[in-house]
Amino acid sequence: MMLYAKLLVAIAGLLMPLSLSAQNINELKAQAERGVAEAQYKLGRCYASGQGVTKDYAEAVKWFRKAAERGVAEAQYLLGRCYESGLWGVTKDYTEAVKWFRKAAEQGFAEAQYDLGYCYYNGRGVTRDYAEAVRWFRKVAEDDPADAKMQNVLGLCYLTGKGVTRNYAEAVKFFHKAAELGLAEAQYRLGSCYYSGSGVIKDYVEAVRWYRKAAEQGYASAQHALGVCYCEGLGLTKNSVEALKWWQKAAENGSWKALSLLASCYYEGKYGIAKNYTEAVKWFRKYAEQGDAKSQYMLGQCYEKGQGVTPNRDEAITWYRKAAEQNYTDAKLRLNDMGVVW
Repeated sequence: MMLYAKLLVAIAGLLMPLSLSAQNINELKAQAERGVAEAQYKLGRCYASGQGVTKDYAEAVKWFRKAAERGVAEAQYLLGRCYESGLWGVTKDYTEAVKWFRKAAEQGFAEAQYDLGYCYYNGRGVTRDYAEAVRWFRKVAEDDPADAKMQNVLGLCYLTGKGVTRNYAEAVKFFHKAAELGLAEAQYRLGSCYYSGSGVIKDYVEAVRWYRKAAEQGYASAQHALGVCYCEGLGLTKNSVEALKWWQKAAENGSWKALSLLASCYYEGKYGIAKNYTEAVKWFRKYAEQGDAKSQYMLGQCYEKGQGVTPNRDEAITWYRKAAEQNYTDAKLRLNDMGVVW
């Protein structure tokens, strides 16, 4: 469902309503039947959106295909997306998706160039080829320097050495472009480069500046990293209250690292955070329910010892068993000590 929603967002601009009257629709149909490619594409849009005709995705695909076969790049791209995602009654077929993405990409259609690069990067419909992926990504970035997502993708390629020789300085260059354009992920990655001294001189103040920009946009990894900086006094004054605030935000936004860290801090009373078993249980539970074996074991301990919860041997065994099933040694030993067969 999430993928379907993202796909609709991605193609929404190509399906914006046309300014057409009933007479215009009839004329459009006549032109499409005569083989006018642009009219075929527009008629496909009408059927896809239900403008002037009854919405009919099968008809939309039919006219997009006709327009695509006559070389309309937008139609080629839309047909590729249909094959990629199994949209509008089209059977999912990555090889066909690549075929149509390539036709549109070779005409300079940026969205198709990106999707074709993505197919090469992930080996969808083609043999995985990072160098070919980078070639298409680079075309998009060069044609539109304001495309932050593409600048960030190229930064990741240089950071990981996929499709290019690993080059941290080049990675920083692309991350910086995307970060200046406001992309939270790039701001976080640029901050991490300054934090570790990868491709730039290590600078905690600069790291914090970029972490904060990303964190304020709700980027969980940056919120966790900013919390670490506050905790350790890197690039700013040490402040455990601020560290806790940012770790909580990160945990609420899905950071497993922050979840684990918060639980540990409350359980052990470290980094200036007062021991609080009730809070520890809250965070252990969140992480344990996502399948983390150590958190499952710790939650079992809390139930066994009555730390932050009412003592409950059965609940303790339940959580120990979950951890043991993931081969967590301490949980296995505890179950053995309790005389529990698992």
